[in-house]
Formats: sequence, C-alpha cells, structure tokens
Amino acid sequence: MTTTPLAMISNIAAVMPSDRAARWLVGGTLTILGVGTIVGLLLRFRTTTDAGRRTVANLNARIRAWWVMAAVFALAIYFQRTGATILFALISFLALREMLTIAPTRRADHHTMFWAFFVLIPIQYYLVYIRWEVFYMIFIPVYGQIFLAIRSTLTGDYTRYLERTAKIQWAAFICVYCISHAPALLTLEVPGYDGHPWELLVWLVVVVQMSDVLQYCWGKMLGRHKIAPHISPNKTWEGFLGGVLTATLLGALLYRITPFAPWQAAVIAFAVAVLGFFGGIVMSAVKRDAGVKDYGHLIEGHGGMMDRIDSLTFAAPVFFHIVRYFFL
Repeated sequence: MTTTPLAMISNIAAVMPSDRAARWLVGGTLTILGVGTIVGLLLRFRTTTDAGRRTVANLNARIRAWWVMAAVFALAIYFQRTGATILFALISFLALREMLTIAPTRRADHHTMFWAFFVLIPIQYYLVYIRWEVFYMIFIPVYGQIFLAIRSTLTGDYTRYLERTAKIQWAAFICVYCISHAPALLTLEVPGYDGHPWELLVWLVVVVQMSDVLQYCWGKMLGRHKIAPHISPNKTWEGFLGGVLTATLLGALLYRITPFAPWQAAVIAFAVAVLGFFGGIVMSAVKRDAGVKDYGHLIEGHGGMMDRIDSLTFAAPVFFHIVRYFFL
C-alpha cells in the first residue's frame, strides 16, 4: 500500500512532543519535504527526455523514501530512549548484514557472523539502554573483538584468516559500535539544559543528513574539482565546501534545541559535517573495493541502509564524546 505525503504529515505531527522546539523541527521538516514533493511533481510533468524522466523518477523516489524515514524516525523519538534504541539496533542489524554481504566470506565465517548479529548487537544496545556507559564504551572494541577472533579460530579454517576476521571485526565496529552512539545521546543529562534528550539526536541527524543533501546540491550547481575521483567521482571540493558551510550555518541556527551557544553550535556542526563527509567517502571506498555501486536496495532511491547512514558512522561517536566531555 502506498503511503501518501498527507498521511505522513499526520503521522509525524501525531507522534512528536507538543513543545515549541518540536513544532519548529516538525514544521521545518514538513516544509522541506513538502516543497521537494511539489518540485518533483512539477518536474515530472515538464520533463520530456528519457534521461530527464529517469533523473526525475529517481528524485521522486528519494523524496518518497525521505517521507517514510522521517515518519519512522519521529515514531522512534516519540518513544524516547526505548524507541531510539530499538530503531538504531535494527539499523545496525541491516547495515551489518549489507556490509558482510559484500565482503568475501567462507562457510566457517557464518558461525562468527551469527554471534556478531545475535549476541553483539543485542548486548551493545542493551548496555546503551540501561546507561552502563563504562561498559558499552569498551564492549565491542575490547571484548567483542577478542571474542570474534577466538570464535573464528575455533572453526579451524585458517585460509585468509586475518583478512576474514578483520572484516567481521571492522564491520561490527562501524555498523554496531559507532552507530550505537546515536541513541546513546538520549542517556546524557547536560547540566542546565532544559531541552528534551531527543533534541540532541535530532540536531545531529538533521545537520549530518542535510550536509549530505547540500553537498550534492552544491556539487551539481558548482562542482568542478573532484576530491577523490577513483573512489567517489561525484564528490567535488565545491560541493564539499558549500555543503559543509551551509550545514554549519544550519547547525548554528538550530542552537536553541541544544545546550550550545550559537558559536559552539557552529563549530560542532562544522566538525560533524566534515566527519560525515569522511564517513561517506570511507564507506564508498569499501564499495569500490567490493565492486558494487550500492550496499543494497532496501531504501527506494537511496540504495541500502549503509548508503543512507554512512555519514553517521564517524559523526555519531565524535559528537557523543564532544557533548559527554565538554558539556557534562
């Protein structure tokens, strides 16, 4: 069944808390998505060439997917820490599945991957949910990595052992450990900050995701000089600078939903936007090595889950630590 934009508006408005910050966030999100939907419809009727129709069809598919993602994210935020933990645990599961699917593995690795999916992910997110910070900060980088190496050894298959084990360990680190820092933001209690815990998470997601979109837009308008043509040929210096600086401005404008002063919000937004860019380009290098264009086809117009959240992999843990060590 097709979900219409009007239905999505009703869903998002119904689940978000009814305070001023929430109204601004919901209103801004709906305005951007609404304008994008209208523009997409106009382009659909005005475009006459086959190539143009394919481009517009892809654009409209992306916009429809954004409506759904916005509604799902809003629903998770409505249930606060529980909803965010469940949502990002599912995201980690799907992202880990995509990354290990494109990585060459052997039959013996299936036992190790089982433990990564059905033991490491639940434990990591349970530790986040119960706020056991001392343990969830080291669980995967220390105990998880040790256990996965031992489990791989016990299979008795030593063919390309280091390469295979390292791929599983690194995938768990990126897809589970790094991403889990996003819902962990809801466990932080910043002194003197009277906002809702979910607002920090929303601020991070908005800045990082809009930086991606803005880099794409600036690159299409002004892009001339490629940054890494062999890894991500569509990324240019003009798009990178335009997107990061515009996202920095956006983060500064949204400072009221954070414990940051305007200048602090700008500096932190700049940092997470840059980290988001490098998260994306590193994940592109993984795809190039595997010889694939996208991690999957889960999200219409966007590729796989990892294609959509790659920019959060580096930005989420660093943003968490900035808030944790400078504002608590």
